Parts: sequence; C-alpha cells; structure tokens
Amino acid sequence: MSKAKRYLTVGGTFACALATGFIMQNMADGGAGATPIQTAQAGIIPVPSQGQAELIETSLPLTDVQLTSAAPVPPAAAPQPVPLPDKPRLRAMAASATSGIAADLPVEEPAPSFSCDITLTANPAAAAMVELSLSAPCMANESFTLHHNGMMFTEVTDAEGARNLTVPALSETALYMLSFANGETAAVTAEVTSVAYYDRVVVQWQGQAGLQIHAREYGADYGQAGHVWVDAARDMAMAARGEGGFLTRHGAGAAETARMAEVYTFPTGIAQQGGDVVLSVEAEVTELNCGRDVQAQSIEIHEGGRARVQDLVLAMPHCDATGDFLVLKNMVNDLKIARN
Repeated sequence: MSKAKRYLTVGGTFACALATGFIMQNMADGGAGATPIQTAQAGIIPVPSQGQAELIETSLPLTDVQLTSAAPVPPAAAPQPVPLPDKPRLRAMAASATSGIAADLPVEEPAPSFSCDITLTANPAAAAMVELSLSAPCMANESFTLHHNGMMFTEVTDAEGARNLTVPALSETALYMLSFANGETAAVTAEVTSVAYYDRVVVQWQGQAGLQIHAREYGADYGQAGHVWVDAARDMAMAARGEGGFLTRHGAGAAETARMAEVYTFPTGIAQQGGDVVLSVEAEVTELNCGRDVQAQSIEIHEGGRARVQDLVLAMPHCDATGDFLVLKNMVNDLKIARN
C-alpha cells in the first residue's frame, strides 16, 4: 500500500469516529436544536478520491501514527554466516571438524630437478699438444662439438659420459670450449709455451667429404718413409725430438652433420734437418661424395703466428670416377725448413 492510501484510510476512520461520537452525544441530550439525521449529516467528512490525497494530509495532520508495513527485523538469535578460512588447508580442517572425517588435502611433491655437472680439464703435453678430459655423467653417448681458434670437430662421450682427447694447440693461451646439442657447455684454458716451435696445417670439413692431408718430407715420394698421411700418421714423440712431422685426425660420427679435421704438425723450430715439406690436400671420389659439392676450410699456423684461413668449395666428379683422387695443391702452402 502506498503512503497516500495509508494516510487516507486512517483519516477516514478517524472522521467516522468523530461523527459517531457527535450523534451519540446529541441523542443523549434529547436532540435539542437538531434532528439526528441533520446532526449526523453535519458531522460527515467527505472521503476524497485518490487524486485528493494530498489535501487530506495538509488539512488533517496526524500524529502518533505507527506504520505496520516496515521490513521485518530478524530476531537477535538468528544464525549468522561464518567467514571461510583463507587457506585451503584451513577450510579442509573446518570441514573435518563438522563432519568428523579427516580431510587433509594431499601435498604435491616438488618436481625433481636434474643437475648435470660437466667438468673439462686440460694438461699440456709434448709437441704443443693438450690432453683434455671431459666428465659429463648425464651426457652418456652424446655427441658434442669442440671449438679451438676456429678449428671445430665432433666427438662422442662414452657410456659414462666421459671422453679423453689429445688435441693440438693453435695458440700459446689455448682456449677449448665444447657444446652439446641441448645447450650445455664447458670451457678450459691451457698455457702451451711450445707452440712457437711448431708449424701446423688444419683441414676441416663436414660430413663424408673424403679429404686427406698428404705431407712429403725432404723430397719423399708417395709410399716412402717421409710420406705422412692418415695411413702413416706417426706420433708426437717423433716431432718432439725434431725428427719429422706427424698427423692427427679428429672427429667422430658418420652423419652428414659431423665435423671432421686433420692436423699436420712439423717441428720447424727444433728440426734436425733442413729442407722442404711438400703439402697437398687430396679428395678421394667415393659413393658418398661423388657428383656433389664438397666444402672445406684450411687453417695454417707458422711458429705460433697469426692464423691463415682459406675456404674451399670443390665440385666432385660423377660417380663413374669412384676410387680416383683429386689433388689440391694450392689449398695449403709448402714448408721451408731450416736446420737448427
């Protein structure tokens, strides 16, 4: 009910009560001066329509009227909501307290973390060589690439993640760095003071290029004692005595992405005999490289000086020439040896 209607109803009731009292009083007094009907009509207050509600409010002000349509007030003892705990575990404890059932949430165990301790050590050896020792227990049977002064080749760890290598030094302060396919790396530095006594020629390539270094010392022909190549490589002890050079091959793996390198070392600074060393790079035509372009690079170091680098792209003959050799005489320079 609206506010106007509430006031209208109360005012009308109050007017009727006044009229009734007026009639009853006149009837008790004997009705002097007026008939009952006339008296009753004089006491009637006309009930206005809805549009005249404001007139009643101003002409008949009401006091002490208590409205009964207000919103109900809940009793003071009504149950109030209990705020939930902030943490999930506290909520679970609250639920357990009411139900009598243990409701501890499972605790998630932290994910295991794998650490890979890779160590690489270096020790100088004879003939300006360096012995590298790699330990990577979490990298068993994994390939890695070794980098040193522009020389790169691929090697593979054993079943225990280890690898021992003897590699040439191309600078007195020799920095060796290796990298695995997953991004793990290691590095080590070695001081090799004997680098200045040796000349070195490096030829490196990728895949099955079939390249070889041939060194013919002091006028030797192919197959003679002074012919040094992969099948007659010698060892570093001969160079350490100043008697002649030796050859090392580095790299493992048959994949096309595997990097290989051959290094010829001659003890120029301590040579016991003077003369010439004729150097050449040769490529055998095989079923793996025939009819293809072979890319290679040479690095030359003379008496510890600055490296000379040369790139090569060689178009191999067709496969009907399998077994033949291509001789590349201009890729590396011959050595002129003076007797010491």
